[in-house]
Amino acid sequence: MFKKSAKDKSTYGIIGLGRFGMALALELAQSGADLIVLDRDEEKIRQMREYTDNAFVVPSLDKKTLYETGIQNCDVAVVCIGEAMDQSILTTLNLVSMGIPSVMAKSTGAEHGEILEKLGAKVVYPEQDMAIRLAHRLEASRMLDYIQLSEKLNISKLMIPKKMEDKTVLEVNLRKNFGVNIIAIENESSLIEIVGPEYKFRRGDILYICGSKEGLNKFSMWAE
Repeated sequence: MFKKSAKDKSTYGIIGLGRFGMALALELAQSGADLIVLDRDEEKIRQMREYTDNAFVVPSLDKKTLYETGIQNCDVAVVCIGEAMDQSILTTLNLVSMGIPSVMAKSTGAEHGEILEKLGAKVVYPEQDMAIRLAHRLEASRMLDYIQLSEKLNISKLMIPKKMEDKTVLEVNLRKNFGVNIIAIENESSLIEIVGPEYKFRRGDILYICGSKEGLNKFSMWAE
């Protein structure tokens, strides 16, 4: 059984090692996070034992079995078994009732997600999120990545257009003209996190900007 002392760093529980769950678990493990992972597949659990001692084969996900693994001691638990909707819902309910500070759950559709939200989980739509990111990258050739945080707040990473080179932040005035804000600028492996109005854009600059979908699209069209 996994136990966590008060001084430990945040611990993540991953339930279900399908493609999404395995990718998430490996990414967290490689970033140095403390992990507890559960799955009924012994081979997948064996793979994860290279990264964490707290990898358990569980025949079922009833509340008693979950308690025995110690997952209730995690700071964040993520249910990655969206395909089996009934099991996803029941497991999410059990984790929320255990008092885990943050429970997240993978959803395969709007109705499934609505149920999970009503149970108190933060819902993740992996396929939908990836489709949105790809669509925005296809729409704008300069866009290197796109993340939708909410309907009104999005983050875009893109190369600056030639028309911005040698102009200052104040001269281009992205906030006034497009309603977007500069988060950071990357150039030659260096990252500038505080960008003043006097900063002069250089060839090769990569912009990290945030704003509404409309604002980002408007800027992308202007940048072409």
